[in-house]
Amino acid sequence: QVQLVESGGGLVQPGGSLRLSCAASGMIFSIYVMGWYRQLPGKERELVASITRGSSTNYADSVKGRFTISRDNRKNTISLQMNSLKPEDTAVYFCKANVQTIETASIMAFWGQGTQVTVSS
Repeated sequence: QVQLVESGGGLVQPGGSLRLSCAASGMIFSIYVMGWYRQLPGKERELVASITRGSSTNYADSVKGRFTISRDNRKNTISLQMNSLKPEDTAVYFCKANVQTIETASIMAFWGQGTQVTVSS
């Protein structure tokens, strides 16, 4: 139906940078809000950053000034530039998109499979 594929995770030292990307494909009529979430083992998934079709953004307080979310509506992609990474940023990062599919008028949430980000020296 709709697939989200993330890329760009990995291991980085504290203070370093990583860029995550997410591409949406499938039976897409329109994509509304897209965002990045992260999750630690045993913890609830939390919002990192989100972006609307009009590029209005929202960030978790813990990442403001360090992370930047961007979007390409033509390609159905979003990216997350993560700078000044800290050990507490270590988590599995998930891409989410609110999508109106071609088959239905309903707007549904779709998730990617997740990508591991590890910040460690």
